[in-house]
Amino acid sequence: MALIEWKDEFATGVPDVDSEHRQLIELINALHVSLTREDVTYTVMDFLGQIYARISGHFALEEKIMRERRYDQYDDHKTDHERLLDELRDIMDDYEEHAYFSDEEFTRVIESWFTQHFKTRDARLHKHLK
Repeated sequence: MALIEWKDEFATGVPDVDSEHRQLIELINALHVSLTREDVTYTVMDFLGQIYARISGHFALEEKIMRERRYDQYDDHKTDHERLLDELRDIMDDYEEHAYFSDEEFTRVIESWFTQHFKTRDARLHKHLK
């Protein structure tokens, strides 16, 4: 079962952004599946790195669009992007140091911040862009 299912409410109306959102969901779902496999050490770090790189690039695209459109909530939205990237780096550091890491914790954190960002920040941005 997928961790995050695409919902129409996630759509921003910007084709490049929506395409990246879908790709990020697919990548996160693939990571979630890989957590149940026995060869998890290499796979998890590989996927975490891919997720981090893709999310960083995606956030840069969104921020560019927000600047071009003079989005009134740009600073708050960018701050949320930075917070999400910091949390992902913390997850990566913890996993690499074997400090803590569980499928349940990872699932809860990723699902929560990804879907909440879509439902709050990106939903507002979507309304502004239309």
